[in-house]
Amino acid sequence: MPEGPSIVILKDLIKELHLGQPEILEVAGNAKNIDKDRLLHQKIQAFKSWGKHFLICFNDFTIRIHFMLFGTYLINERKKTPLKLGLIFKKDELNFYTCKVDLLEGNVKEHYNWENDIMADEWNSKAAIKKLKKEPEAFVCDILLDQQIFSGVGNIIKNEVLYRIRVHPLTRIENLPPTKLKALVKEARNYSFDFLKWKKENALSKHWEVYSQKECPLHHVIEKKELGKTHRQTYYCKKCQKLYE
Repeated sequence: MPEGPSIVILKDLIKELHLGQPEILEVAGNAKNIDKDRLLHQKIQAFKSWGKHFLICFNDFTIRIHFMLFGTYLINERKKTPLKLGLIFKKDELNFYTCKVDLLEGNVKEHYNWENDIMADEWNSKAAIKKLKKEPEAFVCDILLDQQIFSGVGNIIKNEVLYRIRVHPLTRIENLPPTKLKALVKEARNYSFDFLKWKKENALSKHWEVYSQKECPLHHVIEKKELGKTHRQTYYCKKCQKLYE
């Protein structure tokens, strides 16, 4: 599943096309949740990202693309996989595959709070800490994946952040020392921007310290288990990461 930084990369790639406010000349694909005729000859006002959502904004509605687990996109290219949504402009085209497509009525700001977006300029760390304190029994491995607190954080970021701050994934929020709670919020954002930089350099996996690794940087064996209420795959080092109780 693409994480927040990967969606930012898509947004930046489209900006490089210098589309401006392009008119949609043709709409293709098998998406059933939208009226394709409504898109025809509409002019796109902006491309935005919120967490793991890619947003195509019009005057009075927005198309939301969620790539789920296996979604992909191509710019000015096509592939044999069934097309979910294709938007064709005068000189360029955007094609989305194996994703979820929805139409949001009204202004996009009515649907999203950018203070929750780990990559956004509007990100509010104080608000995140306040929300965390309202979930005292939550495991840190679960709460990092809560998109209403850390929009854009996925499993890679979760694992790497917890190793970076040396916290065991089954530590509960109520047991985290204040310094570790602040570190959790700070590093979730810091690592997301590191992720963005490394992804653009095609070097992301070279920087993984625990995710998909057999040993941590200190040569301890990495544990790989489905942890927390979310039962998501978690990589961690029992020697490096402390379980606060």
